[in-house]
Amino acid sequence: MAEAPESIRVRAERLALFETCVFHGKLSGAEAMTEALEAVIRRHMAEHPGLGRSNVGGWHSATDMLAWGGEAAEQLRDTAVRMARRISWFDGRDAAALDWHVRMWANVSPPGALNMSHAHPGVLWAAVYYVAVPGEGGELYLEDPRFPLPVMTVPGFRPLGADGEPQQVEHRILPERGDLILFPAWMRHGVRPHQGAGERISIAMNITVRDPR
Repeated sequence: MAEAPESIRVRAERLALFETCVFHGKLSGAEAMTEALEAVIRRHMAEHPGLGRSNVGGWHSATDMLAWGGEAAEQLRDTAVRMARRISWFDGRDAAALDWHVRMWANVSPPGALNMSHAHPGVLWAAVYYVAVPGEGGELYLEDPRFPLPVMTVPGFRPLGADGEPQQVEHRILPERGDLILFPAWMRHGVRPHQGAGERISIAMNITVRDPR
């Protein structure tokens, strides 16, 4: 390919388009709720074998936790919906006037357990609340939805961002107890294995809306 003459100059504006909104909240005043959630999850796990979904080596409850999680699960649901409303906009509709629906389930992961990369199709927001975090890894990772298509042509390619730095193919979050994270449900995500001394306990939610009209 011939090089452009040095006399040609380019004046270009770098645009950062199509922001992907991820909301990382740290709950305060929620210790009683968190303790109640841990207790009810451990009781339920002792009585139910769990499911095999994205989890590898851990326990995954059915998605009916709102039926057995008690008041603490309802408090968590209401908190997650409140967060989702804050970052949602509907053309011609009031977010507070829509019917918000939540499906909820628990994950208990011993050391070495993980969750494979997956997405939640047909849902508006995905959320996860961390009840117990033993440390030593266990990051939640969110994949850039534009990849791996560019990587398939020239391995190692990454576009430069608005800050001039190469954009990453995934974003990792090392959670703490009491963290509540929301992200678009179509975004592929997973959980790295942890090597802590105990079990990591998290609660996942699918959040969607229906127009009551």
